[in-house]
Amino acid sequence: MNKVYIALGSNIAPRFNYLYRAIDILQQHEDIEVAKQSSVYETDPVGYTDQEQFLNMVIELETTLEPIALLNVCQSIERKLGRKRDIRWGPRTIDLDILLYNQTSIVNDRLVVPHRRLHERAFVLIPLAEIHPSLYIESLEQSISELVGQLPLQDKEGVVKCQPTEGVRESKPFGS
Repeated sequence: MNKVYIALGSNIAPRFNYLYRAIDILQQHEDIEVAKQSSVYETDPVGYTDQEQFLNMVIELETTLEPIALLNVCQSIERKLGRKRDIRWGPRTIDLDILLYNQTSIVNDRLVVPHRRLHERAFVLIPLAEIHPSLYIESLEQSISELVGQLPLQDKEGVVKCQPTEGVRESKPFGS
């Protein structure tokens, strides 16, 4: 069995629904088992910033699928849930990024693992640290906890654990 970590993100309403629908579709695949999932975090957009806030989370999968076959499954889920790729880093119903696939390094025209910007993205590292803080990334020679510790404070403060609510915002910080 292969252990894989996937980041999920959505900033088009209903954001929670897109996240959980993607997880359900993954879970229904005969060669995929969702082993763990992080809390959901609300985050500011990165790159193209003139858009709504994102909801982000990370899941741990166990799968017999090879990396490109898993990528194909992820991209088919994105298409099924209405993902459009009009603007680089733009708004999306759902985004599924393979962060890690065992300790394998993969570089080809369709997939780079570990994810190229894994080590600099608080919205990925914080949920990943929630489900596996001691996970060691061989290619970076650091654990997830160490990588989180190196993030700028303002990046960490911009990742807020959320819960679903009824109403316009669709989410609120935990404890509110």
